[in-house]
Amino acid sequence: MIKTIEIQNFKSIAKLNLELGRVNIFIGANGSGKSNILEAIAFGAASISRELSREFLAVRGIRVTEPKAMRSGFDMGENEHPIKITFSENDTTIPIELQHSNEPFSDWYIKELRTLGRRTDELELLLSGLIEDTSSEKSSEFNQERQLLFRNALEEYFGKQQTKLSEIEEKLKSFLIYAPENTFLRKFEEESQIEPLGIKGEGLFRLISTMEAENKEEFQALVENLYLIDWFDGFDIPKDLKFTEKRIRVKDRFLEEGIASFDQRSANEGFLFLLFYFALFISKYTPKFFAIDNIDTSLNPKLCSELIKILVKLAQKYDKQVMLTTHNPAILDGLNLRDDDQRLLVVFRNMNGYTKVKRVLKKELPEGATPIRLSEQFLRGYLGGLPKTF
Repeated sequence: MIKTIEIQNFKSIAKLNLELGRVNIFIGANGSGKSNILEAIAFGAASISRELSREFLAVRGIRVTEPKAMRSGFDMGENEHPIKITFSENDTTIPIELQHSNEPFSDWYIKELRTLGRRTDELELLLSGLIEDTSSEKSSEFNQERQLLFRNALEEYFGKQQTKLSEIEEKLKSFLIYAPENTFLRKFEEESQIEPLGIKGEGLFRLISTMEAENKEEFQALVENLYLIDWFDGFDIPKDLKFTEKRIRVKDRFLEEGIASFDQRSANEGFLFLLFYFALFISKYTPKFFAIDNIDTSLNPKLCSELIKILVKLAQKYDKQVMLTTHNPAILDGLNLRDDDQRLLVVFRNMNGYTKVKRVLKKELPEGATPIRLSEQFLRGYLGGLPKTF
């Protein structure tokens, strides 16, 4: 998993260090910088693919504006400085610098990106230096043996580093900020510009159809988790579809036989959002590292807290790492802060207007004290992240 991310000079962020778990929930006032954090990560991740056109960034969930507005606006001199994002996983680090000429109709470009190729060059330099430094001792059999052992050790070390770096790169290349929309979830005809799922929900029908055809275990897990909705009685994909048809048959246990099913066009929004989330977390084709902006959209508060409990289990089972933003404190009640993989991060603006993040840790209650749910703690202002003007 990605362990730490450092962001500098991006929108409302002057400098920010994030320490992540597997499931990370960001909550805070409107305009505090939650979405900016996700966009900075997506911006840095996009550079791994060496593609920074406006179109490429937009389909990844980034609100692309003028370069001056993309950089931090707290210091006029910052309008010339690069945006910096550094990703770290254990002892492997990828520092990235992104720059723009401020010229009209031009794209951002990579000023620095130290990835796999850099490590390979470093290995070659070390090995060539080793041979040069020991050339006068080659007559000694002992030194020749030591040289060989050292070379093998270096190659093994850098080989492992390259494998780790390659794994991080693959995670970052596929990072997206999902913000599903009702219209796209109902219109199964919408194809995704990014496979298998677009950020608004495009491509969902093809994904669940592929899950049903290729991996029955995944499809069954998808169906079983949807029983979180009390009226739900299963769904399937009709076998008699015409080539141009894309629909599912959803069953309602309260309806009479013969009229007990309907397609996605008649389904309520909550069901469609859950269908999207569970497919995203379960499928082997979806990213290993991704974000969802406003995870609470269209969901009942009690359903929100239960959803988080399920998503935590799915993230662990299917090896996903996720960042979620929310404005609904009920989401917080689904977290277990005793588990270090589950993290609650409160986002706020400090006295200078900079976006900052505070992690909320589990605190032991004094003996005899009544526990207060996280949602209530948030609403009472104990955790921060609330508007200060009223």
